[in-house]
Amino acid sequence: MTSQASLSPRGSGASAPDPSNKENLTVEPLLEARNLTKAYPGTVALRDVSFDLLSGEVHCLIGENGAGKSTLIKILAGAVIQDTGDILIEGNSVRRTQVRERRDLGISVIYQDLNLVPQLTVAENIYLGHEPRTTFGGVDVKKMRAMSRELIEMLGVEFPVDAQVGDLPIPLQQLTATARALSLNGKVLIMDEPSTVLSGKDLDVLFDVVRRLRQRGIGIIYISHHLEEVFALGDRVTVLRDGQFVATKPVSETSKDDLIRMMVGRSLGDLNKPMGGRSVGEEVLRVERLTRGRVLRNISFSLRKGEVLGIAGLVGAGRTELARAIVGLDHFDSGDIYFEGKARRIKGPSQAVAMGISLVPEDRKAEGLVSVLSIRANASLSVLPRMTRFGFIRFRALRERIDRLAKRMAIKAPRLDMRVSGLSGGNQQKVVLAKCLATDCKVLILDEPTRGVDVGAKVEIYKLVDDLVVSGMAILLISSELPEILSLSDRILVMSEGRIAAELDGRTATQEELMSHAVPSSSRNEPEKAA
Repeated sequence: MTSQASLSPRGSGASAPDPSNKENLTVEPLLEARNLTKAYPGTVALRDVSFDLLSGEVHCLIGENGAGKSTLIKILAGAVIQDTGDILIEGNSVRRTQVRERRDLGISVIYQDLNLVPQLTVAENIYLGHEPRTTFGGVDVKKMRAMSRELIEMLGVEFPVDAQVGDLPIPLQQLTATARALSLNGKVLIMDEPSTVLSGKDLDVLFDVVRRLRQRGIGIIYISHHLEEVFALGDRVTVLRDGQFVATKPVSETSKDDLIRMMVGRSLGDLNKPMGGRSVGEEVLRVERLTRGRVLRNISFSLRKGEVLGIAGLVGAGRTELARAIVGLDHFDSGDIYFEGKARRIKGPSQAVAMGISLVPEDRKAEGLVSVLSIRANASLSVLPRMTRFGFIRFRALRERIDRLAKRMAIKAPRLDMRVSGLSGGNQQKVVLAKCLATDCKVLILDEPTRGVDVGAKVEIYKLVDDLVVSGMAILLISSELPEILSLSDRILVMSEGRIAAELDGRTATQEELMSHAVPSSSRNEPEKAA
């Protein structure tokens, strides 16, 4: 069944507590970690880290990828056992307990992958493993549905509890995972990058839910790479760097520049400062009248050497579908693609790569990496055919090529033969970039290149983009972050409902101008309803 549920807030009731008012927060920590240390072969993930959480508090946890955030939350949840240190819940040590016992004590985690069963309903997912029972021992379906509705109403939203989770959009799946955490009578809720795939109204709903939960006295550990969210939601913020504790501060007593300095150990200046000063060359890619049903409608544009062409738009505007059509991942009904002046019919990514077009996909884990392979093996996948002679792989030449790229990309790893799944999100993205650059491509398509990437890695990717276009590469940049589009792009195409709604000069365009074109015309022209 397909849900048409709305994510509009139901009204937040009483206002959220003032983060600067310490009377809203209890003095006794709800959760406390003392001097945690965790080492793995070749690296120390956490070194003598302490952290505490109060009832009715949003405590933000930030740091670059690889700073130790994931290790810390896994230890707090009981999924990983620390080497030394202690964990206390309401003053009682729980260091020897594991996941199920921690959950029973009130600690719940909402991971980025949500861990839902798509074939089950919302209610079945919420109470999976602890379903209410009838007198005869069967599942009390009626009670489970009623209790699920109460939990969803508690979040301030409305959507059907009988809908299959796999049919729901990601924002509603995320709220299902949140309701599941609350069904366990959670006192502590750990939210790992909850805003990664959200924007606009969906993000507003998430913020409203977090404030509601805080007002109910739940302690929330909120992990995010978006510093704006720290200031929108947080009471306190803790910074980790290289597995070590840097500082804990009230959010009201710090600034974005202070947090960046603590995260990376240096000032990064203005992240959104326009690159500029680039010399654009001849046309390398041209798309004419590309059409695919209602997804892509008569798309035409050109891309030149040494140019960054930004593609902006709302979710569902057709940006990712355009990238996939260009590299042959998705078919299109009509239209033409020209590469270096010649009409091409690209039948798949391997043909695109051989021609000189590479794609960094939106979902790096599902489409950009093979998690069971090593860093070096992943980066090598795109160039194996050209590194083969008489049926034999030239391993030495391949190794040297990939090692040079890994050094250029500053991939942080103990060794390149470790599994790529063991890397942080930012370093995984660097591996995907290395895989694309290994092909010596002439056109690089970047689809959400900094999603889930920390501020330090983001700056490194921005610098790489600038270096690549200065060297003559042509880049098609798709991003939901408007400051990113504005700072990197020479020209910007705004897509709306599968069409190009506007072409703007990257040097003079504003966020307001981008959004005015991105909003679907049906929404702009919709008459106001009478009260």
